[in-house]
Parts: sequence; C-alpha cells; structure tokens
Amino acid sequence: MLILGLDPSLSCTGWGVIRVQGSRISHIANGHIPTKPKAPIAQRLAHLQTALAEVIVEHGPDRAACEEVFVNKNPQSTLKLAQARGVVIAACGIAGLDVREHSARGVKKAVVGTGGADKHQVQAMLKILLPGATIAGADAADALAVAIADAHSG
Repeated sequence: MLILGLDPSLSCTGWGVIRVQGSRISHIANGHIPTKPKAPIAQRLAHLQTALAEVIVEHGPDRAACEEVFVNKNPQSTLKLAQARGVVIAACGIAGLDVREHSARGVKKAVVGTGGADKHQVQAMLKILLPGATIAGADAADALAVAIADAHSG
C-alpha cells in the first residue's frame, strides 16, 4: 500500500509517499509545493491543487493522510491554513483517495513515542525509520511523519 502524507500550508505544502508492506515501511518520494507569497490567493490555491494533482498521478497512492488544523494565535494564519488544507483534501477527493486525518500530537507520538516531541526529534527519527531517504526540507519531513502515523494507525 502507498500512503501519501500531507502537511498543508499556503506558503509551502509538504508531501511524502511511503510504501507499507506488513509492518515494514519504506520511502518512495517526498517534496514540497511552495506558492508565491505576493500572488493572489486564488492563484496560490489553484497552483497548490494542480501541483498536488500531479504528485498524485505520478505516485498513485492508495490513500492519503493529512494533519488536522490547529488554531493559531493569529486568526488570519488559521484561515489561510484552513484554505490550503481544504484544497489539499479536495485534490485528494478528486483523485478518489480516502483522506485520514491525524493530530499533530498523534503524529509525534506515532513517530517519536511522545506527543510533545519537537521537530528535530521527529526529523531524527525519520532518518532511522526511512534510512537512506533524502528529505526535501521540514515540510516534507512533516508530511512523511503524517504518512508514518497513518501507517501505524492501521
């Protein structure tokens, strides 16, 4: 089974694809989809949808996993995150993928063993869980962590 993990963001959405065979997990691919900060919101969201659709076609995942929205102190940031997340989920839906949702705390617990882990701990554990994988930055690492959490959830 191929799982597409997603870490949605309007500025840069991370994605990662893993293969799950029984209890074995292996890295397939990962990357990120940046948008131009000065572009109109509609263009940014359209670019995100188009680029993610290309990732889905290229890798053919069986399902997707997405991090749940968390509430920021800044309502505008929360709104932009929710818009990006909606586009990401819609792109998966258009492709016929089931999308499972995971809390940030649940993802950290699944990957590191504690829900209070920081980003550095998650990234260090990814190197152990996905040996030899070249990870395209923090957003892609977060997406791979979401995919791994999804694999562990059954």
